Amino acid sequence: MSRYRGARLRIVRRLGELPGLTRKNPRRSYPPGQHGQARKKRSEYAIRLEEKQKLRFNYGVSEKQLVSYIRKARRIAGSTGQSLLQLLEMRLDNTVFRLGMAGTIPGARQLVNHGHITVNGRVVDIASYQCRPGDIIAARDRDRSRRLVETNMEYPGLANLPSHLEFDKNTLTGKVNGVIEREWIALQINELLVIEYYSRQA
Repeated sequence: MSRYRGARLRIVRRLGELPGLTRKNPRRSYPPGQHGQARKKRSEYAIRLEEKQKLRFNYGVSEKQLVSYIRKARRIAGSTGQSLLQLLEMRLDNTVFRLGMAGTIPGARQLVNHGHITVNGRVVDIASYQCRPGDIIAARDRDRSRRLVETNMEYPGLANLPSHLEFDKNTLTGKVNGVIEREWIALQINELLVIEYYSRQA
């Protein structure tokens, strides 16, 4: 499975704040590398590429997965960019993160992959599982799983719970009430530039 294992703050310095990737803030505000401070004017292609990389690193998906999500989004009626963001936001690992059960999306993915999360009472260990309205997401009913989630909840990644989710801290159970709305997406991104990037690649 391909996922980024390198320095996360280096990516944040280059692309800007990525709430799903890390909670840490870089000490330097300029991009890394020898020419970080003396950056020249970027081309339109470079700007589109950066927006695409923001999506990839924030949600922790590979290039192949992102292309697959773009194709799915194009088949959905309405704005392709908004549909793409909704598909990524409704992934199980991201939903676990947004419920506050993990501090970052990579942390949420680890919880899911190790079998600590249930969906509608059944253990689901596939991070890319698409959550649907009505799904009940909970910590698995065993001590180790509950302890891990409770520890993570002491240091949540994002303070506000999106309007499409509800969460009971006593039972460690969340519910998906609908599809996320655009204003609740925490990542600062212009999704139209991502769609343009891929339309020019085709």
